[in-house]
Amino acid sequence: MKRFKTILKPLIGILAIVPFSLIGLLVVGATASKSGDKKPATVQNTSVRGSYPTLHKTIEVDGLEIFYREAGPKDAPTILLLHGFPTSSHMFRNLIPQLSDRYHVVAPDYPGYGNSSMPPVGEFDYSFDNLAKVMEHFIQKVGLKTYSLYLMDYVAPVGFRLAESHPERVEALIIQNGNAYIEGIDNDFWEPIKEYWKDRGAINKGLDNEFWKNVKAAYKQPNMPNQDALRFLVTLGATQWQYTNGVRNKEVISPDNWHVTQSLLDRPGNEAIQLQLFYSYGSNPPLYPKWQAYLREHQPPTLIVWGKNDQIFPAEGAHPYKRD
Repeated sequence: MKRFKTILKPLIGILAIVPFSLIGLLVVGATASKSGDKKPATVQNTSVRGSYPTLHKTIEVDGLEIFYREAGPKDAPTILLLHGFPTSSHMFRNLIPQLSDRYHVVAPDYPGYGNSSMPPVGEFDYSFDNLAKVMEHFIQKVGLKTYSLYLMDYVAPVGFRLAESHPERVEALIIQNGNAYIEGIDNDFWEPIKEYWKDRGAINKGLDNEFWKNVKAAYKQPNMPNQDALRFLVTLGATQWQYTNGVRNKEVISPDNWHVTQSLLDRPGNEAIQLQLFYSYGSNPPLYPKWQAYLREHQPPTLIVWGKNDQIFPAEGAHPYKRD
């Protein structure tokens, strides 16, 4: 119990430096528990202040080159940072030095993101099940036995798959705008995506609401295919919006953030990857009951932090955690 408290308490203040609409943080609750590979290639960043510089590594997993950032003493409690969309472990570059004096921090890039391999859609299964499988094999290969698991945003379902399949490894959860309840996707943003799950050829389904009507107007497509609408989410304008929407003072957000992120999204073939994952997200809501059962059964110590101005995963998705 003492170690769990040590893991969670310092993070309450630190998590505020992670990007994406965190002005107006909503802390929902922190719970206490009831109960022969290739050596990775390493590049050291010596420009980072502190005793534990961030190392930039690559390791082969399932035939893919998986990039990850690592810092801190390996005998300290481990925190595994899982990034969201449309980012990569680059989003944690300022957070990692704030943690590495007390924790062993590991932050990988998923296949198709950041500096990890990006095989084309026809050569790799871009599904949430498969991303979780690759991450599980990554965890095994780098030798993580136990860890606190940070889940955020769109790819929190990868983390929930890891936690549910190996609860014995999870010492604590830090959940930031990471949804596991239907209430969290019951909003305008998700309506055309839900229709896309039903029919990838859908036209103008769920797009006549306050969120999407401006997108249709900008593209001058009154009968817009849902897939074209989703392509908007990988444009520079949408990426900038994700960094700045809901922030009280946009001048504190460097444009470097969205330009670096967009340069990776603009790589040939990446749009198809993101569209495939938008479609695969439909596999997640049916698993919500399993993840909720995991929380009830195992009661991992949990810190829930939410940006209340998030229009994609709004605060309505935060409060249901208190039920479990």
